[in-house]
Amino acid sequence: MILRASLRWLICLLLAWVALELFFVVRIALMAWIDPQSTTFQRSEAWQIAVHGRANGGKAWQQDWVPYERIADNLKRAVIASEDSDFIRHTGVEWDAIEKAYRRNEKAEALAARRAAQSIVEGKPPPAPKLRGGSTITQQLAKNLLLSGERTMLRKGQELVLTTLLELLLDKRRIFEIYLNNVEWGEGVFGAEAAAQHYFGKPAARLNAAEAARLAVMLPSPKFFERRIMSSAYLSSRCATIMARMRAADPP
Repeated sequence: MILRASLRWLICLLLAWVALELFFVVRIALMAWIDPQSTTFQRSEAWQIAVHGRANGGKAWQQDWVPYERIADNLKRAVIASEDSDFIRHTGVEWDAIEKAYRRNEKAEALAARRAAQSIVEGKPPPAPKLRGGSTITQQLAKNLLLSGERTMLRKGQELVLTTLLELLLDKRRIFEIYLNNVEWGEGVFGAEAAAQHYFGKPAARLNAAEAARLAVMLPSPKFFERRIMSSAYLSSRCATIMARMRAADPP
């Protein structure tokens, strides 16, 4: 009796998993023709703003989808140079980058643990470890488009499945178009057009190389950099590096 009940539960869970994966397949396949109106991450951010208000003040939600042709090549090259230099060549996942990020994060967590112990002795709040990801542009899109922000092995596994589906069902140009129109560039600022208007008062099609590089460098921590976009010494230094790499970056 118990064995049969357990087997039924197992079958139900398996069917639910298959149904979920089929849902993802259909939704991603439709994105070849239909522009996604929002992402899971954006809906989560909108809820946080609605409940808690805007931490940085400023304007209301900003997002305006524009076709790939209306996004400056400068921005395309800058984002690839900053986030994923092998975007047009890899199949969605770069295992070497993930392994390197894992080793860096292990060291960061060990260092944070030592500093936390010292902080307890000194009566100070323990510092959080500075973790880095090894995600490609396709992985970032998979995570933000369809998944929650929790950091678990199960969610990471689902991210890899969705990354594979995106690469199989959409071409690189479409993946990059969806990414550029949905990536976060500040609190309530999503997509290239909104970012260009918010920070530079111009459409995304008219961004010059320096402006594009500055936006690209913001991507790992857009909320942190949004009030420092013109004053951060790190951003300025990093922008010069990205501008030097832009010529070699190949957008789809």
